[in-house]
Amino acid sequence: MSALALSVVLSLVSAVAYAAGAIVQERVAVSSPDAEQYAPLRRASWWAAVALNGLGGLLHVVALAYGPLSLVQPLGALTIVFALPMAALFVGRKAGATAWRGAIMATVGLAGLLSLVGASDAQSLSTPQRITVAVVTAGAVVALMAAGRAAHRHPAVRSVLLATASGIAFGMSSVFTKTVAVDWTGGVSAADVPSLAVIGVLATAGILLSQASYRGAGLAAPLATLTVVNPVVAAAVGITMFGETFRYGSTGTLLALGCGVVAAGGLILLTTERLQAARAEGADAGAGAGAVETSEGGLEKAAVTAEPVPEPVPVVLRKGTLVPAADVLVAAAAGETVHGDDTPDDPDGDAPVFFHGSLYGGAYIPMPVVDRHRVRIKS
Repeated sequence: MSALALSVVLSLVSAVAYAAGAIVQERVAVSSPDAEQYAPLRRASWWAAVALNGLGGLLHVVALAYGPLSLVQPLGALTIVFALPMAALFVGRKAGATAWRGAIMATVGLAGLLSLVGASDAQSLSTPQRITVAVVTAGAVVALMAAGRAAHRHPAVRSVLLATASGIAFGMSSVFTKTVAVDWTGGVSAADVPSLAVIGVLATAGILLSQASYRGAGLAAPLATLTVVNPVVAAAVGITMFGETFRYGSTGTLLALGCGVVAAGGLILLTTERLQAARAEGADAGAGAGAVETSEGGLEKAAVTAEPVPEPVPVVLRKGTLVPAADVLVAAAAGETVHGDDTPDDPDGDAPVFFHGSLYGGAYIPMPVVDRHRVRIKS
């Protein structure tokens, strides 16, 4: 197998590993309590997701060693396309047509954008540049986290904000990794220890934020956001600080902008699809249809059959028994003598029947007849 073919295979396996890790993360996020939304350390499945993401990153680095950056980086964008059918196959989570359109648009736009980024000579960042980049990155991540916390009532918006923060953290960790790798070509130095610490902090923050982004927002929208933002941020830093440029001059720049618009449109489709799904779930819950929580953590409508309310039937009291008023009226029309209930003042039950209409649609109950000639007991 040639080096080029090996790099393609490694890139595809890396994308599958990333997709599998994202699916496991989303399942863990759905079933974890709020206190563990960032780091469910007690869940073995979460550690499996971390291992899958680590395997994907390792295979991606090895693929870069055998193939050109212009080929390996776009293939990494296939993570979104692989994740949707894998989620439908293994966990039964099917994506709608809008989600598929958004995923394909994001993948095509990202692949086109990355393929247009040209390579440059290996360069490193100076110490002031590293400090500036680290401070700006930390500020952006914290601001996005605060915005996500403020948008806790809108899970889809919160998810995109946290996924963007995660993508920035991962992208900047790649920038610092490249810087350290360039420094190590001249020998390992203790001056790179702060950069290694920044890499560890950013990578950890990226994992924790990506885990939180899957909570309550499904799989497609946060995964697509993370997959797009990560390389775009790294490419932006490469163009502005490492001297990288787009291929084909101004034509390549215009094509790159078009690809960016396509990728952004895909992310918007995925986000709006999730917002519409959230509104539909809220409308179903508000309509009183009832909802039960499934093992996947989603909401599933429960079939609730409303029994018809019977119409109130007018009744009268005869000899201690409630009798439909219609029967009494029929008996009276037939010439029968109709009497009411036995009372202490009328032991023979000769009191007349009184029909009284209800105020609120209840049963017709005869009111007791007050006898004005009752004998009062005097003390």
